[in-house]
Amino acid sequence: MAVISTDAYFLGARSENSDSVNRAFGEILKHWFDWRSELFPDDAEVITNDERQSEKFCVEEERLHAALKTLCDMLLAETPTFTPRYLSHMVSEASLPAIFGHLAALLHNPNNTSREVSRVGARVEIEAITMLAEMIGFDPMIAQGHFTCGGTIANFEAVWRARYRVDHALALGLVAAEKSGGPFSAFESAHVGWEKFDQIRIHDAISEQEMRSASSVLCNPLEIAERLSKSSRRSYRGSVLITPGNKHFSWRKAANIFHLGEESLWNAPLDEQGRLDIKELETLIDKARHQDRPVIAVVSVAGTTEAGEIDPIDGVVCLLNEYRLKGIHIWHHVDAAYGGYFCSMLGGEQEEILDEARRSALKSVRLADSVTIDPHKLGYVPYACGAFLTRDASSYTASSFHAPYIDRAETGDKWQSTIEGSRTAAGASATWLTGRTMGFGPDRFGAFMASTINARRKFEETIASQCKNIAVLAPADTNILCFSVIKKGDSLSNSNMRTNHVFRLFQKDPSFSVSKTVFDSENYRRLIEAHANRHRMTLDDNQLSLIRCVFMNPFLPKNHVLESFLPKFIARLNLYAEQALELSI
Repeated sequence: MAVISTDAYFLGARSENSDSVNRAFGEILKHWFDWRSELFPDDAEVITNDERQSEKFCVEEERLHAALKTLCDMLLAETPTFTPRYLSHMVSEASLPAIFGHLAALLHNPNNTSREVSRVGARVEIEAITMLAEMIGFDPMIAQGHFTCGGTIANFEAVWRARYRVDHALALGLVAAEKSGGPFSAFESAHVGWEKFDQIRIHDAISEQEMRSASSVLCNPLEIAERLSKSSRRSYRGSVLITPGNKHFSWRKAANIFHLGEESLWNAPLDEQGRLDIKELETLIDKARHQDRPVIAVVSVAGTTEAGEIDPIDGVVCLLNEYRLKGIHIWHHVDAAYGGYFCSMLGGEQEEILDEARRSALKSVRLADSVTIDPHKLGYVPYACGAFLTRDASSYTASSFHAPYIDRAETGDKWQSTIEGSRTAAGASATWLTGRTMGFGPDRFGAFMASTINARRKFEETIASQCKNIAVLAPADTNILCFSVIKKGDSLSNSNMRTNHVFRLFQKDPSFSVSKTVFDSENYRRLIEAHANRHRMTLDDNQLSLIRCVFMNPFLPKNHVLESFLPKFIARLNLYAEQALELSI
């Protein structure tokens, strides 16, 4: 395929491609109408012509259309995320392939809980997951996965499966120790890996029922904890989940929902650039080993919510491989809800826009056990659409369930292994059509992703040269730019007040939309210190306020659009910064 031109794949900020959209919507509706009218042609009409012409029908029809107009009129006041002026959050114009695919599936309304109610939707999901798996570097022939309602549920899916493996291994080790009376370590037992797991199970002739009776998921967890404490001869304190300080809020939710306790959510400290510190991660794993607490999973992030940073995923892989050589197998999940689509740049000239360390990090995503990716972010798919992927079938394994009203497991239905029951095929269809048209290769979607990073770079360079009182947060890994407002001789607290003032002025101004984020010292202490030192600010606050711009808009990278909007944004930023500098602090 040739290098992509995105012009045909978006409506346009002023509905420039409305004719194409009208044509597509007409084709979608005609297929839907024809399918219904021609499927069983001998069946009688369920709504007769006389009924359609009756007074009651006409009254109700007008009621429907009046309410629809009211809703459409209300939506005119909705946030205009489609315009290049919108730089606020991780949402932008949805692509036309995604909208068309979403609408087409929505009208047929397949439920991917079972192939009995989703003959085509289930197949489309498999093919779309294969596309995403190939994009991030998994072997598409063996990778597994499914679509979710978003990244939060996808992250929950990772915890569910990682906990499944730890619980199985821990149960096996406990039964074996109780039978032999020998020494027992919860940490060592929980991380034996599937190959050693099978060896122990066969050697000690441990039955499925025996393991079930030792499972803290299936049985009373307090009773199992007592047995674990007795066998290990020390108080068992439960498993831990290690996440970086830049994690998404969904991981705290996961600790709550899976009843791990927030104490079990261990934050791996960040380095001075806001990325996971590998040495600190190693320290936490060794701490868990010393305390005899299994590690459910280690999480790294590709594209953080705050600033789009990409953790050193390759470093995490190397560290966990070192443990694996010692017989310690620890689950690695990459939360690439935002940044997963940057993997489409790899393997082509487009990857050169990333620095060598970020390229290496993204190339290591394929070595993780599981990955979260959100098509409704950088996939430009309508809400709500996330995806969960695993490297292979064994990593996809989760607790199984039975429902007497759904056909048996041999159909290949995913309902038994997904947290959600009913699942729409709309997101899968939107992603599928995006892959079939825009394509996820380096010269297609990869070029598109590179253009958004270029747009961020252009803004960053212009701010550096034309805005003397703006301090850009460095480095920026992807297409998110953060900056603060500073005055010579300022303290950090004064800078935060000026930055917050500028943000409030932008909030009142409909011309441009930006967002704000706050880095706290609990997680970002080293980054805050580096930012303050770089700009010679007195460090007198425990947080850093930043204005945040997300360069997702597909039109902004176009030269004539940049030339139009960039000067306006810089002028507005300088105006508001000048007002902030005059604050009496």
